[in-house]
Amino acid sequence: MIQINWYEKNKTQAADWQSEAGNPPPKAVVIADDTTKADEAYRLACEGTALLYRGDFQNAKQLLQAITRRVDRKPAKPVETMLEAFHQHRARQIGRANITNKVLIELKYGVCDLPRAPDVKVAVQAALTMDGHSLDKLPARLVLSLRELLGMVGAHEWRKKGVAIQALRSTIHAYYGVYSPVRGEYLDLIDQAPLNQPQVAWDIGTGTGVIAAILVARGVKQVIATDNQPRALACANDNVQRLNMQTNIQVQQADLFPAGKADLIVCNPPWLPAKANAPIEHAIYDPDSQMLKGFLNGLKTHLNEQGEAWLIMSNLAEEIGLRAPEALLGWIDAAGLQVIDKQDVAPKHAKATDQSDPLYAARAKEVTSLYRLKCA
Repeated sequence: MIQINWYEKNKTQAADWQSEAGNPPPKAVVIADDTTKADEAYRLACEGTALLYRGDFQNAKQLLQAITRRVDRKPAKPVETMLEAFHQHRARQIGRANITNKVLIELKYGVCDLPRAPDVKVAVQAALTMDGHSLDKLPARLVLSLRELLGMVGAHEWRKKGVAIQALRSTIHAYYGVYSPVRGEYLDLIDQAPLNQPQVAWDIGTGTGVIAAILVARGVKQVIATDNQPRALACANDNVQRLNMQTNIQVQQADLFPAGKADLIVCNPPWLPAKANAPIEHAIYDPDSQMLKGFLNGLKTHLNEQGEAWLIMSNLAEEIGLRAPEALLGWIDAAGLQVIDKQDVAPKHAKATDQSDPLYAARAKEVTSLYRLKCA
């Protein structure tokens, strides 16, 4: 692992550095404790200096919250278009992360020895070993941002609890770094779309495996679920085992399609054509619509005669101005496909009604659709 260095106790210290987003370790690090004032911490963080916390863990959380409040106080600039609002919102998110990630915590073999610190070892172990690279033991000294550590702990609690999926009458458990199926409206579309008794179905970009599981619950006997991320593959396999669907679902590593052909091919690609700035964001952002275009352009090769493809998409990109209104139908036509049916549903998530959200005007018009496609 990459090392982070800092000066403490009259000598240079070193530890392994962890950053989920792949950020390099900060070059300037100072020691912070319970006497550190929020204004001074905020100033240092804005200048690029990280603060390695040596005081009470709960006070470290309060300092992080205080820095976050100061970041959020900066007013947004007036914008004229929704596209400008989107780019400003993304820039503010990135800037916020850059500053708030400057509060650091050291773990020793996965244990935080600060006063009033929770037991984080299991959560950290799960986060660091579910990327396909199992660790025999956690590093003797590991430094990461407090914000990332809290994300690991929160994700582990959600993983244990799971997300209730009505179509399965069961729960799906998302690993750290794997997008959780909290937006149930697109799953309702999968559960309700006309199903023409396919013998073999594929779920492209399976993530947690939830779509593959719904297809099996609807009677599909054989489903191949693909993904190119080791964490997602491990997560999908775990959920398949939990649901006792291992005889029906085969999880495979692939960039898009497995070998062969299928009667039904389903894909819920990232909905927004923009750059991802962290691994988890690859489930939301698809630069230049690469996955979407790759899926559409590969269907004629992989669909059986009379086979059908289901594409689940939101029109949020069109409402924001990231994609031209006619672009998607143009790509479908250029791929030699035709739309035989389209089913729509309005979003139910909290942001759709949150008028304080910078993208509220676009979210209020959002529609999630399932396109049923066939070869032209």
